[in-house]
Amino acid sequence: MPKKASKSPVGKGPSTPARKPARVAAKRPTMASKANFEAAPNLSQERIVRALETIAAHLSARGKPAVETESFERADAYVWHPDGRLAAVPRVSRVELFLLKGVDRMRDILMENTERFANGLPANNALLWGARGMGKSSLVKAAHASINAQRKPADRLKLIEIHREDIETLPMLMEKLRDASFHFIVFIDDLSFDGNDASYKSLKAVLEGGIEGRPENVILYATSNRRHLLARDMIENERSTAINPGEAVEEKVSLSDRFGLWLGFHRCSQDEYLAMVRGYCGHFGIEVDDEALEREALEWSTTRGSRSGRVAWQFVQELAGRLGVKLAGK
Repeated sequence: MPKKASKSPVGKGPSTPARKPARVAAKRPTMASKANFEAAPNLSQERIVRALETIAAHLSARGKPAVETESFERADAYVWHPDGRLAAVPRVSRVELFLLKGVDRMRDILMENTERFANGLPANNALLWGARGMGKSSLVKAAHASINAQRKPADRLKLIEIHREDIETLPMLMEKLRDASFHFIVFIDDLSFDGNDASYKSLKAVLEGGIEGRPENVILYATSNRRHLLARDMIENERSTAINPGEAVEEKVSLSDRFGLWLGFHRCSQDEYLAMVRGYCGHFGIEVDDEALEREALEWSTTRGSRSGRVAWQFVQELAGRLGVKLAGK
């Protein structure tokens, strides 16, 4: 039998060392490659920083347009754009003040408030709310034109319309107007807010409560079909889902409280509606037998399901078109 190899005791006698797995010797980096390796992260970081700075500059330029100096001598009316631009309106679409029927009390109050403001005296922000088509926005534009009729160019009021969806840029507009030499009516037509809309906070800060507040040469006039600028079902939903119903509703309802002047517009009577129609016909020279005019005007309002200044104007447009009369001086 073959003899088994004897194992030498550890530490005694010669022994064949166990073979270790061969290792691939790592190639040591040279001085040049080591320098490139250390410089690569620094170059990458520099590129990233430069790219981030470029992106931030573009976002800043888009998010905060530069506020430019405006002379406001080009026109008496402007439309505000959220990119910081004021577009002049050479000819405002409006009706004459005397053609607005059935709103005598609201007309007198708004005219007095606007005239005080134009003369540099204290005046209130105004909320014109109520029935559709009863001349709320028409009254604002007519009051502006009436006040300017007897004023010198340097003393004329400027009317600036800002669209409902651009309210968040209102502080930027205030910054643009603050140092101007003119007085401004900032006009927001058809103002209302949805349940999750937070843009009303920008308006609240401008009206009252912000650290800068409303400039002394600016007043805000807004129109709305809602007295509290929120639909009733939205208010009820706030009450039903909030931990403290009173506080949940108070934040949004308090917006309308910041308008010092509330002017309510209600549906007109049949006599007021007919007076509007006759006033338009007389102003534009539409000659129609009064009995036929009354009959057709009432029939028109019945088909529309309402009586208002807007319905009266639409009827007059239809009548003038039928008779071939141009509505010059609209």
